[in-house]
Amino acid sequence: MAKILIIDDERAIRSTLREILEYEDYTVEDIDNGIDGLELIRKNDYDLVLCDIKMNRMDGMEVLTEGLLIKPDLPFIMISGHGTVETAVEASKKGAFDFISKPPDLNRLLITVRNALDRGSLVVETKTLKRRVSKVRPILGESQAILRIKETIERVGPTDARVLVTGANGSGKELVARWLHEKSNRSNGPIIEVNCAAIPSELIESELFGHEKGSFTSAIKQRIGKFESANGGTLFLDEIGDMSQSAQAKVLRALQESKITRVGGEKEIDVDVRVVAATNKDLLKEIEDGNFRMDLYHRLSVILIHVPPLVERKDDIPLLTQSFLDEICNEYGMPTKKISEAALEEMKRLPWTGNIRELRNMVERLIILSDKTITDGDVRAFANPSAPVTASAAAESAAAAPQTDYDKFTNFQEYKDYAEREYIKFKLEKNNWNVSKTADDIDIQRSHLYSKIEKFGLKRGE
Repeated sequence: MAKILIIDDERAIRSTLREILEYEDYTVEDIDNGIDGLELIRKNDYDLVLCDIKMNRMDGMEVLTEGLLIKPDLPFIMISGHGTVETAVEASKKGAFDFISKPPDLNRLLITVRNALDRGSLVVETKTLKRRVSKVRPILGESQAILRIKETIERVGPTDARVLVTGANGSGKELVARWLHEKSNRSNGPIIEVNCAAIPSELIESELFGHEKGSFTSAIKQRIGKFESANGGTLFLDEIGDMSQSAQAKVLRALQESKITRVGGEKEIDVDVRVVAATNKDLLKEIEDGNFRMDLYHRLSVILIHVPPLVERKDDIPLLTQSFLDEICNEYGMPTKKISEAALEEMKRLPWTGNIRELRNMVERLIILSDKTITDGDVRAFANPSAPVTASAAAESAAAAPQTDYDKFTNFQEYKDYAEREYIKFKLEKNNWNVSKTADDIDIQRSHLYSKIEKFGLKRGE
């Protein structure tokens, strides 16, 4: 149920409002002044604030202004015994959801409260959906390296400076690029991603700059390139170190002149694009080896951001793990599993050659294969890191986990289905095929378990 804060210096009004709202099953807290009210807003999560305008220690309009700076999406309903049209208009301009007069009319109060709570829920839901669509998730971590990256993004984002993001595969370079776009004045424009390593060298120029009809054998119609598609927004050149020399020369010209020419075309086209590049290679060594142009490197690296590998920020593993637990369990429609401190310590000892990407995959595997609480034994048995930790840990893992021929799986989804089927089959047999008991044991709904049994074709005694 929604949690509501009442800020009013009149005890009688606070008591009346509390009684009305608690009767409607809302959770209510109240305070008699704005200064302490703001402190409560900082510390706690409220769904709505009812705030008096005329108070002694701090005026209600000041509370409204400060409160919205602390929690921008928090709905405020202002109340006053000296209400005028001018006061209501001023409150609305400062961000209040609505204004009601004292003594409050019961029906008007409850309708306004419901509408404010509905609006607050819609705002949060809309932001969540936008974040999902834009693929921008928070940059999680409290290590010094991550805090420096966040600070750099805040400073650099609003500018048009070109940025070169370096770091190992799976460390989060793309996320940094997306946040640079999100924080820029171009955030309403597109962010277009090009994976330079995934495009054959003979096609990279057509991909970036487009081509005219008939410019080569398979060019059966005109095509717009990524530079034009990103006009007014951001172009993210991932794995720039794998770009061909001829494409590098054209990209350099595009950056210098803000103009491009389609393959097979003669007309110069103006483009307004901010370029963010990323690589897992040492570009200075690539320059020495003659694989990368020094002039392009200097054009791209106005700002350098290095994303550290996970082994250099192991203290962030618990925070990242909990976030992935919440996210993946929510996707699976199941309660969030708990993880023991010993399991987290065990995870810190792993080599993490695949970085954040490897961590997320491992958390998903542990969710599928473990019981209600993930233990250090589960980590040793099911983590399957990309490199062995120690001989003793490997021996423990081999003893704890059944031997499986991993080469028979062509992709991770196949392995995931196999592991999920074996786990459910084991639990059903352990509970003598008591579906209710098994569902409770593995912490999922009984209907969900029936669906899994049907999906995997499980039968008793097979």
